[in-house]
Amino acid sequence: MSDISSSRTSAEIASQPAVWRQAAASLPRQAAALPRRGERVAVVGCGTSWFMAQSYAVLRETGGHGETDAFAASEFPVGRHYDRVLAITRSGTTTEVLDLLRRLRGSVATGAVTADPDTPVMQAADAVAVLDFADEESVVQTRFATANLALLRAHLEAENALPAGVLPLDAAVKDAERAVSEPLDAAVPGAEQFTFLGTGWTCGLALEAALKMREAAGAWTEAYPAMEYRHGPISITGPGRVTWAFGRLPDGLADDVARVGGTLVAGSTGLAGGLDPLADLIRAQRLAVACAEARGYDPDRPRNLTRSVVLQDGHA
Repeated sequence: MSDISSSRTSAEIASQPAVWRQAAASLPRQAAALPRRGERVAVVGCGTSWFMAQSYAVLRETGGHGETDAFAASEFPVGRHYDRVLAITRSGTTTEVLDLLRRLRGSVATGAVTADPDTPVMQAADAVAVLDFADEESVVQTRFATANLALLRAHLEAENALPAGVLPLDAAVKDAERAVSEPLDAAVPGAEQFTFLGTGWTCGLALEAALKMREAAGAWTEAYPAMEYRHGPISITGPGRVTWAFGRLPDGLADDVARVGGTLVAGSTGLAGGLDPLADLIRAQRLAVACAEARGYDPDRPRNLTRSVVLQDGHA
């Protein structure tokens, strides 16, 4: 099955290496909105932005930059002490994010990362990093999510707080250039079911990959921490089903997948010959488009979705 697509979503996916470079270059003018070393920080978002928040929280805390938690904006534990709350919102209009930022105003420092400078988040947060060059026309979010994490990785790298084993962003960009063009395994897009696995900061990437498959292709997908795979999820693995691992593969897991007849995709070791996990997410995005088009769906017009969720009187 070919994964060559003329969709707008595919064009935005292919632009990510250049957009990541631009995100890193923009760091000096974005830094005011980002956490300071030693701060106790909560990162919030909805959907894709929540998953990027989870990945960043692990990167920041593991790298020694400061204690960091991640929450869906609707589940933020108001009353718990943080030095700063960082919100991620592509549209700058998401109701739950705006409501939280307004509720926190004056009680804690707040920052936001957005793609649109002409939206309410500019007034709701104390400082805002604007990645307008990463904005998308597509409903399904791809390059803003990864550009956001690229910016945050670049910030940690500049602060000498990148965790051991995580590649410098320049190396990740080079891997992304491979990921946008390398052919997908022909057997993978035709699979019946997909389970995405991660460890540490890549758990958020696994959740995001599964969401992309559901959003674009209506596919049966699940996501788990890799070590949890044996505790139940392996029961659905078998012939015609894919297990896709981001990050280092736990010992014995490849044998477990083979034993039950599943197909293993493990291209993101972060070591020579593998792909940086964030670059590997690009391959999963391309897979989502390929599966959507194979099923007769338009990836630019996903079912039941809008670009932003804005609630009116408590209803969507």
